[in-house]
Amino acid sequence: MDKVRGSMEALSAMQLTEEMDGLDAQSKAILRSKEVLAVILQNTVEEYKGYSRKEIMEFIEADSMSETKEVSPGRTNTQVRGDGAEFAQLNEKVSMFDLLFRAKNPKLSNEDMLVNLHVDLEPQKTYRPGYPVEKRGIYYLARQLSAQLSLVTESTDYGQLEKCYSIWICCDDIPKNECYSVSFYEIANTKNIGVNGTEKENYDLITLVIIKLGDMVYTGEKGSEGYELLRFLNAIMYPHQEDFMEVVSEYIDFSGNEELWKEAKKVRGIGQRIAEEVWEEASEKATEKATEKGIQILVLDNLEEQIPKERILAKLQRRYNLTEEKAKEYYDRFAEEA
Repeated sequence: MDKVRGSMEALSAMQLTEEMDGLDAQSKAILRSKEVLAVILQNTVEEYKGYSRKEIMEFIEADSMSETKEVSPGRTNTQVRGDGAEFAQLNEKVSMFDLLFRAKNPKLSNEDMLVNLHVDLEPQKTYRPGYPVEKRGIYYLARQLSAQLSLVTESTDYGQLEKCYSIWICCDDIPKNECYSVSFYEIANTKNIGVNGTEKENYDLITLVIIKLGDMVYTGEKGSEGYELLRFLNAIMYPHQEDFMEVVSEYIDFSGNEELWKEAKKVRGIGQRIAEEVWEEASEKATEKATEKGIQILVLDNLEEQIPKERILAKLQRRYNLTEEKAKEYYDRFAEEA
């Protein structure tokens, strides 16, 4: 298999994500890793067919990666970094690309000229957010394309426009017969009246890729088209599965560096502690809520039976181990509902 050497950053993101049961922020952190992007691009970008994952990693311009670039008009040609990316334009809702970056187009580049691909990667929790994801993807592509020309004038050279990809990875709410599928949408020359000698590169400027996963269980047949991509994405987008790192290690080699594994254990421990703290906090809140509900029922039921206040307070103190002051506080609070 076409394995690439895994970095500390990729391993850290994967270990944390494995422990945190698919936390959204950590899932996106995984997708920022060149090793992961190489697997996805190798199976979705036409220009990268025949290239190894190592070569594709070298094509990716890491410095161009942004999670805070706005989709809205008048703003997509401005790189915004940091947490405070906000703006208002004619009451239009602010939209952000999830992960936007440039990568070399080896088909058109040569020693004298570098031609890029502009790639937008969009992990989506649901395929049915209330509108067609495909339409949103086309809109994002239009923004990517227009952003390449900051100001259009009579002398604007449209020949400088570079191809854009928008790749959407949808996890849930997939129609049953469409689970684990990959769909490509692009501009095509569908009809000619007379002779047409236009080269494809002059209109092949946008490609939308919609990847639909499904139910966390991928049963595709090894060797079938799309198997490598779908199996890999199934592992990293549903990372709480038991064989998460096992599957990922078939694509990315982390075994050659002993220090990576030592650090991974530390990271795993941190992730586990965070998970335990989150779970404990949630459990405490749930227990507290259940206790209050029980107290409420006891107070209301006893008032309905006209039990004296003193006896109700005594029951609360005894049954829920409350102080007299706390019992009175609960009594006064729920007695108002009677």
